[in-house]
Amino acid sequence: MHPMIQKIHDAQLRKDLPEFRPGDSVRVNVRLQEGEGEKVKERIQAFEGVVISKKGRAASATFTVRRVSFGTGVERIFPLHSPTIASIEVTGKGKVRRARLYYLRDLRGKAARIKRSTRDRHEEAVAASAGVDSQS
Repeated sequence: MHPMIQKIHDAQLRKDLPEFRPGDSVRVNVRLQEGEGEKVKERIQAFEGVVISKKGRAASATFTVRRVSFGTGVERIFPLHSPTIASIEVTGKGKVRRARLYYLRDLRGKAARIKRSTRDRHEEAVAASAGVDSQS
């Protein structure tokens, strides 16, 4: 890719996004515009669920979040570097052995759960031990 095009692509990427993978539980805060004309109001709506896939690179990257709402599975595809995303919070790390978790669509109830990852517990333990060291 030409260096000028690469600079333009890099300028469009967001730097404030956390690192997450398929299987992680995330809360995506989305900016919504309500109303028309002069009465346009902007509010933030949270969408919380499990990341079932990440696709693409650079500015065209997307990720899919799935949740079950009132017994119905709802999936939403978000552009990763979109300005409509106010923030992304990782609420839990999941342990999965696939990059695409489309098999969750066929599972119901407890079968659709994902195991918690030990990488999440390890990071908490490291942070706790760092806190103990700084207090001493």
